[in-house]
Amino acid sequence: MDFTFTEEQLAAAEAARGVFAGVAPDAVPSPAMTTGAVAESFDRELWDRLAGADLLSLLLGEEYGGAGLDAIALCLVLRESAKVLARVPLLEHSAALAAVQTYGAAELRDRLAARAGRGELVLTVAASGRTGHDPAELAVTARRDDDGWVLDGVQTAVPWVYDAGLVVVPARTETDRSVLALVAPGGEGVEAGVAVAGQVSTSGERLGELRLESARVAGRDVVAAEGAWEWLRELLATGTCALALGVGERVLRMTAEYTGKREQFGYPIATFQAVAVQAADRYIDLRAMEATLWQAAWRIASGAAGALPAAGDVAVAKIWAAEGVRRVVQTAQHLHGGFGADTEYALHRYHAWAKQIELALGGAGVYEEALGDLLAAHPLG
Repeated sequence: MDFTFTEEQLAAAEAARGVFAGVAPDAVPSPAMTTGAVAESFDRELWDRLAGADLLSLLLGEEYGGAGLDAIALCLVLRESAKVLARVPLLEHSAALAAVQTYGAAELRDRLAARAGRGELVLTVAASGRTGHDPAELAVTARRDDDGWVLDGVQTAVPWVYDAGLVVVPARTETDRSVLALVAPGGEGVEAGVAVAGQVSTSGERLGELRLESARVAGRDVVAAEGAWEWLRELLATGTCALALGVGERVLRMTAEYTGKREQFGYPIATFQAVAVQAADRYIDLRAMEATLWQAAWRIASGAAGALPAAGDVAVAKIWAAEGVRRVVQTAQHLHGGFGADTEYALHRYHAWAKQIELALGGAGVYEEALGDLLAAHPLG
């Protein structure tokens, strides 16, 4: 394997570091100290800076004002965003926009791509299903009606739904196919039957339960191409792995800095064997998370064939990301002692984000089952 990044990919990561350099992870109230959401909206100022740096249009083609980059570049940027707990819908927006460009009709691309690439239109994805544990595409049904579609069902824990102009909703048709419907949660372009109920994430962000009852969506706002939802789901899962890696790397750095300064018996506790071994184990977790992430991102970006479909590499990456980031933050809390729970210190925020990321789009068990099914369907050797 050669995970050498291209100059363009490295430039995207460098631009992201510049944009995120001044972001404070504790810029909003602590989720441990609030009963509701930590803020009503995402960080709009940061969103505008991302748009100004052309980081919202990374995956768009040049004809829409984008850089024409790939999933690897997006994951490099997401990794940097997670290190500072950037409160923006960068993953959902970018993935939805990429799906529209890849699978949407020309009219839909022309209508949405450039606006979304400039950040003027915010996109998100309803990918958690009815309960957060069932397949998202089975939570909503879609049936044809004249020149449009009618949607019925519920999607829970939709991120940034109160800020989005359009929500990409996977739905199942009567012929057992998946389509992607672009639903306006505020009612624009939708006759009736759309409602949002407030929810709050583990990290303190405002989510929403999207309820669809005979909601009519114009045919031009539905992506019916084969494989569109599966591709979008894999990109979202891989992006979540990039977020987990960024959180984990920042937490391990915080732990190294703390244990290098905290002394017991006249020595920094980092010099104690028990501390060093635990930190080394977590470093190994991060390197495994990194290797599996780039393998999955490369499969999505290149479309290269493998012993298993790309979903297999995504499953392996998500298993490592979910379990790895949990172990990293737990070890960090242990090595920080009581200081790790101090609400004036940022570690507890990273812990909350890690728990949210661990279970986002399904925990490790979900992907272990999916990987088992893939291995059964595609015997190796």
